[in-house]
Amino acid sequence: MAKNPKPNTRPFSSVVFDGIQRAPSRAMLYPVGYTEKDFSKPQVGIASTWSMVTPCNMHIDQLAREAALGVDAAGGKATIFNTITISDGISMGTPGMKYSLVSREVIADSIETVVGCQGFDGFVAIGGCDKNMPACIMAMTRMNRASVFVYGGTILPGCLAKRQLDVVSVFEAVGQCAAKKISSAELHQVESNAIPGPGSCGGMYTANTMASAIEALGFSLPNSSAQNAISPQKTADCKNAGAAVLNLLKRGIRPSDIISKEALENAITVTIALGGSTNAVLHLLAIAHSAGIKLTIDDFTRVGRRVPVLADLKPSGRFLMSELIAIGGIVPLMKTLLAEGLLHGDCLTVTGKTLRQNLAPFKAYPKGQEIVRPVNNPIKKDSHLVVLKGNLAPDGAVAKISGKEGDSFRGKARVFESEETALQAILEGAIKKGDVIVIRYEGPRGGPGMREMLSPTSAVMGAGLGKDVALITDGRFSGGTHGFVVGHITPEAFDGGPLAIVKNGDPIAIDGTRHTLTLDIPAKEIAARLAKWKKPKPTATRGVLAKYAKLVSTASSGAVTDGNL
Repeated sequence: MAKNPKPNTRPFSSVVFDGIQRAPSRAMLYPVGYTEKDFSKPQVGIASTWSMVTPCNMHIDQLAREAALGVDAAGGKATIFNTITISDGISMGTPGMKYSLVSREVIADSIETVVGCQGFDGFVAIGGCDKNMPACIMAMTRMNRASVFVYGGTILPGCLAKRQLDVVSVFEAVGQCAAKKISSAELHQVESNAIPGPGSCGGMYTANTMASAIEALGFSLPNSSAQNAISPQKTADCKNAGAAVLNLLKRGIRPSDIISKEALENAITVTIALGGSTNAVLHLLAIAHSAGIKLTIDDFTRVGRRVPVLADLKPSGRFLMSELIAIGGIVPLMKTLLAEGLLHGDCLTVTGKTLRQNLAPFKAYPKGQEIVRPVNNPIKKDSHLVVLKGNLAPDGAVAKISGKEGDSFRGKARVFESEETALQAILEGAIKKGDVIVIRYEGPRGGPGMREMLSPTSAVMGAGLGKDVALITDGRFSGGTHGFVVGHITPEAFDGGPLAIVKNGDPIAIDGTRHTLTLDIPAKEIAARLAKWKKPKPTATRGVLAKYAKLVSTASSGAVTDGNL
């Protein structure tokens, strides 16, 4: 029986380095530390998202060096390169937040550009904040070269008077201060103690959600999504990831062998079980698009009907990611989901093994822990990520309904044309019980950039109105958002969606059980208003925001910029 041919471990770098005609290419690399022997080794890029603009990524330069050591020790040649990151936490509630989702596309494009130009045979991608993480996976699936993702890890909690704090504590303290529930001095104490060092925001917000989803997808090493940013485990994870890329090259395993509709369903399932961020919907749709796999918002509804919410994690729950790490991370949860038939165990992963094989060595959670519930006693029996449709969102919207706020809400519209004007009204006490805050012209094209509404939603919670007020928008939400919120409304207002013609006082009904979002006025009235509506002028006419607005797809298709090419 003939043996399988040995995989070519230098499918791309050989074109760049081999032969006398490539002498100029080799000459360029001696100054950066290459030796003659390095040119015959598999070339592995280390895509670092290091930056000092945010604590989420401030340590990733060190992690990149550890990953490079892992590559070199396994027989490859590592080359570290950088890409951008931005800080959602800093730009939140300002015009700068328009660049947040845009950065996902810029990062994916830049990694693709460097990997393609340099002829890397494979790469490690290291992400530490909300947008650079899905961007790394988008680049991995586009390039389809041996690659492994590394999560930078979660931050440890801040502490004030024995109370654990995180960045959302600060946003909610702003609302408490505005409502005169705490003093400005107390707000300053929260502000100055909430974030103690490196790592991504500490709850099951977007960074930890996406890290967990990516592991379930098969693109990172087992339990690497549940590690503190500064820890021996994270250092080892980086070295192991470097070696794993060489293993993938030797075995001829590429991202297209790992990602599938079933793997994406695994990512959705784990996201739901953890009570994860609504941003996961947007990002998983974009990743599927990059991989050429058909995934729609209706798939989230289908999977969500059978998957319970099990983890009692912030923002709506009690515990932080560091506490989940202390009891074993997400792998014991995944073992439970697999045993219940809720995960596809035969999906291949970056270890070269199946998900089922990866999970086998791990133990269950310790007895008595309260962070992850058993399947027969869930926090919510089905998904908290509820896709809504109706005359206010004909092409879909995404609600985050934990069950603590109830399953439905009905109220009168309070309409705002931007996030800033809505936030001002909330802080001034102008929002009352029974209001449905409507924030429009914040969609992918209209914003442009689809800003997150953490400032207004946190102000609502801080004012004590979390169960009494709903907020709907064609923008999106931070993973730190909780309360009765609906985002990603499609078509967005800028495209002439019905959200554009809502008036103050209009009755709006949100039904999480029937999955509907309804503007409760006659259809004739809606049609008449739409006929009179005029498209506003774009707010960005030059530069990256203008390019993004021209290219971006709808939220319901992932807000990608290469969807119509």
